[in-house]
Amino acid sequence: MVDNKNVLKEAIVNDPELGDYHWNTLVEKAKSNLFTTRYCSSLAKEGILSDMVSALGRMHDVVVEAAQPTLIGREMIWVLPTDQPLVRFPKAKLAKAKQTSEFSETWFYPEKSDTTDVQATVEIRAGGEWSKKYVEDANWNVMERQAQEVGRAIGELESEKVYALYTGIAAADLAGGAEIGGAGTLNWAGVVSFWNAVRKENFSAKVLMIHPEQAADLWQDDKFIHSFYFGKEMDVRRGVLGETYLGMKILVSTKATNGTVIAIDTDIASVMLLRRDILTEPFENPREDRYGIVASERIGLGVLRSKAVARGTGW
Repeated sequence: MVDNKNVLKEAIVNDPELGDYHWNTLVEKAKSNLFTTRYCSSLAKEGILSDMVSALGRMHDVVVEAAQPTLIGREMIWVLPTDQPLVRFPKAKLAKAKQTSEFSETWFYPEKSDTTDVQATVEIRAGGEWSKKYVEDANWNVMERQAQEVGRAIGELESEKVYALYTGIAAADLAGGAEIGGAGTLNWAGVVSFWNAVRKENFSAKVLMIHPEQAADLWQDDKFIHSFYFGKEMDVRRGVLGETYLGMKILVSTKATNGTVIAIDTDIASVMLLRRDILTEPFENPREDRYGIVASERIGLGVLRSKAVARGTGW
């Protein structure tokens, strides 16, 4: 594992709503927390790490690394880190030209714009808590495996919320003004129909999100197979298979609804504000005999251009 012991500290210290005071408080809290002290002690006994700051950093890395494979939702959306609780996005309506007569000047109507406000009000939290007896008997690798589950839970819930953003768009607001209907078996012609629906709205679909059942359908279609490119974008562990020569990455996840296909221009369709990326903190409730860690993040989700999204059931 890469030594990133200061990642957690830097994230907290650089956050305008947390800062040095929160970091110092966190370290002191960890020194009296049964879970983190036991974890630090176990690492020291193995000759891995010897101080609490390093132990907190390692625990944070374990959580974040476990979350990464499940953050498939971030492939479906524009992720915008921000230190603001609200970001306003202008949606320009392009200027139009009109020529009044031959050889005369060309006049342009002034550009108009609407705005969409997106607020970072969504906090996703997941925690692992265990009894005092369990913590006393657990070694460091058992505790890290438990921490990994916390990371996976964060990543899965985030991806579910991103996916729900797209399934929540009214059919009339989608590319083409309706969902694309089909027989339920996705083939190459169906892939092209989703790409084309977005293209006719003057956008360009960058990803196609499907369930494993639809992926299985495509792998039986020679036209799709011949169009497919396994390049540097491929990351099977995260569900990113690669892309077709249409320019769409194929994303496969069980978080997608079986039978539903979504094509998205991720440059413009929607945004995920990343007000606070994943942070980990110790947790304890001595009265209930519970000790462990909590991971959380703060995001905001908003649709910017619904016409840059095509949704349906295939072809």
